[in-house]
Amino acid sequence: MKQALFLQFFIFSYLVQASLAVAQVENSQLHQEHAEHAEHVEHAEHAEHAEHAEHAEHEEHAEHEEQAEHASTEMANEHDEEAAHSDEVSDHSQHRSGELGAAISTNHEHHGSQPETGEDEHQHMPEAMDHDAMSESIMQSEGASSLRDPHAYSNGFELTSGPYLLESGSKIGLADETYFTGLWVDRFEYVESHDLDATEFEGHAWIGDSYNRFLLRSEIEIVNDSIETAELDLLHTRAVSPFWNVQFGLRREFGEEDERNWASVGLSGLAPYWFEVDASLFLGENGNSLLDIEAEYDLLFTQRLVMQPRIDIHSYGKTDKEMGRGSGLSTLKTGFRLRYEFDRQLAPYLGYERVIKYGETADLLPVGEDRTDNHWIVGFKFWF
Repeated sequence: MKQALFLQFFIFSYLVQASLAVAQVENSQLHQEHAEHAEHVEHAEHAEHAEHAEHAEHEEHAEHEEQAEHASTEMANEHDEEAAHSDEVSDHSQHRSGELGAAISTNHEHHGSQPETGEDEHQHMPEAMDHDAMSESIMQSEGASSLRDPHAYSNGFELTSGPYLLESGSKIGLADETYFTGLWVDRFEYVESHDLDATEFEGHAWIGDSYNRFLLRSEIEIVNDSIETAELDLLHTRAVSPFWNVQFGLRREFGEEDERNWASVGLSGLAPYWFEVDASLFLGENGNSLLDIEAEYDLLFTQRLVMQPRIDIHSYGKTDKEMGRGSGLSTLKTGFRLRYEFDRQLAPYLGYERVIKYGETADLLPVGEDRTDNHWIVGFKFWF
């Protein structure tokens, strides 16, 4: 019984060992197959990559060969063009050399000053020659008498003589060579205040050119149909810059009280920021002096509606009781005029002005007359 059990156990153990050995062999074979498959796949990938690299290298090589062939074709074309240009220059040089030799040979035959050996030398002249040397040789051979006359461009005609000479009255005149005339009336207005009504006029007539002008300027105030004050100036103005004029001359002042004569010098023009300025110094009889400064500015609301603020200052150096003027600051006028320019040469306006008298001039006023006076103004300005 024990022997049978032992035999069965031995057989079972043997079968188990045999089964394990078969399983181990099968497992080893499977492993080897997987390894071989992986190696085959890797080898295929390497082969494919190498094939792609070889193909790319072949394409790059072909592209380089194509570029090299294109470059050599361009170089060959350039070489052909240069050769053609060189042939053209050589032909041109041969042609010019032939002409030069003919000209020099003709000159030698005419003067008879060159021996026969000179002709042999000219026969062996090089085909190409420097253009400067060639021009110089031609000029020397032709002589100075055959050079172009500077008046030849007009075929001998001149502005001062000949068939194209203009008549004396038809000659062209420039602006700075022509005399002009004009009339400028800056203020022609009716003035209304609480104690008087007046008419005032200020303007000038002129004649001259762009640099020098003669002016006849006047300023008149009429009260109750009689001349209250009047100023008449005869001036010469000279332009000293694009915006400024120097002026000097004489003034005659007359009115109900008395008359005065003055000599004047002044400066007028356009100051920065478009302020029109007129400043004058007057020297009169008996040591009298007057400083008159006027300034105005055009403020454009539109191209035709213009506001013009204005200030006028009078200051005297000496008291003149007969004329009712004291030394120092005498009169200050400030105001504005609003005009509408229907035409650039004609513009009506409305305005307001305030007149203030100072110092001794205010003390010399008649009894009951105010130092300050307010004026409403209506008038027009024009020029032509």
